[in-house]
Amino acid sequence: MRELTIEEQQKYMQAALKEAYKARAIGEVPIGAVIVHDGEIIGRGFNLREHVQDATIHAEMMAIQEANRRLKSWRLEDCQMFVTLEPCPMCAGAIINSRIPQLYFGARDPKAGAVGSLYNLLTDERFNHQVEVHERILAKESGEVLQQFFKAIRAKQKARKQAAKAQQTKDA
Repeated sequence: MRELTIEEQQKYMQAALKEAYKARAIGEVPIGAVIVHDGEIIGRGFNLREHVQDATIHAEMMAIQEANRRLKSWRLEDCQMFVTLEPCPMCAGAIINSRIPQLYFGARDPKAGAVGSLYNLLTDERFNHQVEVHERILAKESGEVLQQFFKAIRAKQKARKQAAKAQQTKDA
């Protein structure tokens, strides 16, 4: 499989970021993923865990499922995945199981990353398939969308606490 140019890598990561913005717009953790086959995006996904109340609805899982349907195969052997955040153990397992040969990701995930931060599942030779990993593709943009999202959540929580405290003082 040929190495993608920097321009191609950035183009597809921008598409993954667009998916992350869709998640952010509905209050989900802004993570997006796309799967590319022969220069065409055949799978897209963004987090929907809160809306669906399903722990498995991660961006990578959605993109893999769509790509499987498009190719009419569970094997994604000639594909590349682009995801804005380092995959978790579940998603790394799905990447291995679907035989994706190349993964490109943006920001590292020090709390749940299974592609170098906590574990190195994709390159572990004990599995029957290894994945070529390229990291830090548009890492700044990928990290910033997450930081802004969680900063806004913390500000809302702080405002709620202050409002509750003010209400308690008023009621006393």
